[in-house]
Amino acid sequence: MKKSVRLLSLVLVAALFVAALAGCSAPAAKPAATAPATVDTFTYAQGADPRGLDPALVDDGESSKIIVNIYEGLLKYAADSTKVEPSLAESWKISDDGLSYTFKLRKGVKFHDGTDFNAEAVKFNIDRQLPPKVTPDMGYASFVFGSVKDVVVVDPQTVTINLTAKNTAFMANLAMSLAAPIISPKALTDGSNSVMEKPVGTGPYKFVKWAKGENVVLVRNDAYWGEKAKTKNVVFRIIADNSARVLALNNKEVDMIDGIDATVVDKITSGGDKLYQAPGMNVNYMAYNTTTAMFKDTAARKAVSQAINVDELVKSLYQGYSEKATTILPTFVPGYDKSVKQVAYDAAAAKTGLAAAGITKIHMIAYSNPRPYNAATGVALATAIQGYLQKVGVECTIDSFDWTTYKAKVKEGNYDMAFYGWIGDNGDPDNFLNLLADKDPSMNIARWQDPVYIDMIKKALETPNGAARDAEYTAMEKYAAAKAVWLPISHAKTLAGYRPQVSGFNYHVTGNVFCSKVVVTK
Repeated sequence: MKKSVRLLSLVLVAALFVAALAGCSAPAAKPAATAPATVDTFTYAQGADPRGLDPALVDDGESSKIIVNIYEGLLKYAADSTKVEPSLAESWKISDDGLSYTFKLRKGVKFHDGTDFNAEAVKFNIDRQLPPKVTPDMGYASFVFGSVKDVVVVDPQTVTINLTAKNTAFMANLAMSLAAPIISPKALTDGSNSVMEKPVGTGPYKFVKWAKGENVVLVRNDAYWGEKAKTKNVVFRIIADNSARVLALNNKEVDMIDGIDATVVDKITSGGDKLYQAPGMNVNYMAYNTTTAMFKDTAARKAVSQAINVDELVKSLYQGYSEKATTILPTFVPGYDKSVKQVAYDAAAAKTGLAAAGITKIHMIAYSNPRPYNAATGVALATAIQGYLQKVGVECTIDSFDWTTYKAKVKEGNYDMAFYGWIGDNGDPDNFLNLLADKDPSMNIARWQDPVYIDMIKKALETPNGAARDAEYTAMEKYAAAKAVWLPISHAKTLAGYRPQVSGFNYHVTGNVFCSKVVVTK
């Protein structure tokens, strides 16, 4: 009987405890965190219009940044390096003699116009950049396809590219953003061999419109074969003035800007925006027109170079956001060697040499837009050099032009000295040093054609990657420095400003901006 009473008491206590719990207000569960709301447009501001949107017919960074979001090539670079990876080609084999490259192509890929990507499309694109079809305005054709003999369609998903000679840089060249991307053959046929204003590729974004001097508009390719772009629209807005681009960023009119120099960094950060910076794979240089009577001789070129204090110039003009270039190659590119020496500053020797050469007046041309390798603009650089030459008794005139006009002026060749730069396309030393062997005056603005140097290039291209090949490019650097063809100025850091609400952009070491993973929150 007592046992039963005790059991009943325990049951009653338990019941009362449960009731008490039921009567208490338990803390309300926190709602699951919601993802920040996003906007459907990413706006990127750059300093100049693209020259065009046909990868075979342009050679500038403004065009390239847009092109990489519209087109793809057989190969691509890794997101954080210039390591070659599959793209429109899934796999490949290289013949034992190094002269044939066979690619297996990705199935089911469509161009933006709905036509099929296949081996015939690859052949069509390469053939248009080979003799006899190649045209003078295809500046990168010889860079990428100069060693190609022919292209053979094996079957719809297999293509073989045969070379005339071994080319160690060929695979890296096929991943480049210029010349190598594959364009719709239908679009090229309809456009009379040009898609400069009506680009049609296979990439994550499709072209919508180009209002020159204002913007280029892209929209997501919802039929893309790979991962779809995260943001629906991308607008590349053209704002020529550095300060105006910063103001547009601070005012939330744009999401990201490039072409930044040291004078605007504080404005970006004080306005609540962020600064992106990374080592730049580039070189900023002054070139002598070696075809003129004034600068056909090494001694005259050397005398002018001796008048310029490059170390002082770089420190004052770029204020820590560029480093002095002691070589053409950036320090992390194979073939770089610190033993390479450029013409050293020596004002007294410059006066003597200039007098001996009879140089009292020099005509320079310069670009007025910021460039990724020279955000201070070519005019600012030319003006600084003008000041150094005045000190040694040389009068300089400077004609300046917007970037598109400047490119045409460079090709005309009416100058004694000009300013240019180069952003590495593929991380290979040949991509830099081949410039001084190129026959295209819009690429080789020194117009230098030296048989010894050209033979050095040919030998290096046939040499397998490794220490022996690196040494050959170092030897080229030393040879060009001794001839004083260029005066290397600086290697610029890659700089960009962006709003804190922007994430996922890939500002690649090649200077291209890949937008498919960009997210912009409200």
